[in-house]
Amino acid sequence: MTKSASKTTSSRHPSVGKKPAVGHRYCSMRQPPPRVFSPNVGGERVRAIVVNASKWVNGTVLHYAFFENSGNFKSWAGTPAQKQVVKDAIRAWTNLGIGIRFEEVSDRAEAEVRIGFEAGDGHWSYIGRDVLRQGSDDRTLNLDPSAGNFDVDTACHELGHTLGLPHEHQNPKAGIQWDEEAVYSALAAPPNGWDRSTTYNNIISKISQSAVSGSNWDPNSIMHYAFAAGMILQPEKYRAGLTPAGGLSTADRTWIRNFYPPLAAKDEITLQLLQSERLKIFAGEQRNFLLKPTVTRYYEMRTFGQADTVAVLFERPQSGDDRYLSGDDDSGEDRNAYLRRRLKAGHTYVLRIRLYYASAAGETGVMWW
Repeated sequence: MTKSASKTTSSRHPSVGKKPAVGHRYCSMRQPPPRVFSPNVGGERVRAIVVNASKWVNGTVLHYAFFENSGNFKSWAGTPAQKQVVKDAIRAWTNLGIGIRFEEVSDRAEAEVRIGFEAGDGHWSYIGRDVLRQGSDDRTLNLDPSAGNFDVDTACHELGHTLGLPHEHQNPKAGIQWDEEAVYSALAAPPNGWDRSTTYNNIISKISQSAVSGSNWDPNSIMHYAFAAGMILQPEKYRAGLTPAGGLSTADRTWIRNFYPPLAAKDEITLQLLQSERLKIFAGEQRNFLLKPTVTRYYEMRTFGQADTVAVLFERPQSGDDRYLSGDDDSGEDRNAYLRRRLKAGHTYVLRIRLYYASAAGETGVMWW
């Protein structure tokens, strides 16, 4: 498992549970440009960064919004039934008890995830924290209601991308050998109409070994496409076609819980002003700190040590969900994560720090002043 879903019809996205057929669209994942590291960033450090780069800090509340049916956004607006499919897919992921939650908001300027339903634009989503690079008037996820519409599995697939999961059929451990011209021909035909570059990036190319978190190939993953006979040459058993079972697979459930385990009150400790705290965590792990200022002013927060970290600051209101304020990712750079923010007396803030990599375990710390 390396870690697309729905109108109220019985048709499934071709990634799961049904053989691909005319009238179904594949997911065209929005891929960021490849990251370039300086020569002094070593192999194990690169691997630790790449594996975790797109994932959210655990405990994040992802606020999502739909586009209104007015003005320039009419083509992106969805019906109540289409919106309900998205909510059903959100429930499928969050009912697993993970540490990530979704909360609907009416103002898209307050949403990290903005969902559109443009016909003819295909199913797609940005990957994980890449959604934060998009403006408040931009979609971060689209579900295409044309060509037979979409079901909950399609929405689960796209939300899987939003959670930071890539395409499972691009897992290098799958060992898939493609009949490449057959794949290019199939995806160039309607309703996808993909050029060779889009097909290569979404199907044929393999995820870098450095980006795979030690997982085996899961042909039943919600992040896996179905493929018709003749598209796969090897493994031989799939020459006649590959059809995932549908729904979240056992590996999907295990993997997402491992990366986003549920958080409890005991997982958050108060970080005292002007007192440093050792993180004492390993690659991929996280610490969560409560900040409780007594004076309204600007404060600074910084990590220390030879480590790659992402630090994210949230405000915790007396009622409601944590609100994202700012974040800094120092991975692959010769500096430490640093935040400067005006905090209000009597308010509570949560500083979440995920470790990518540290050259010496236990020699990474955090402080605010």
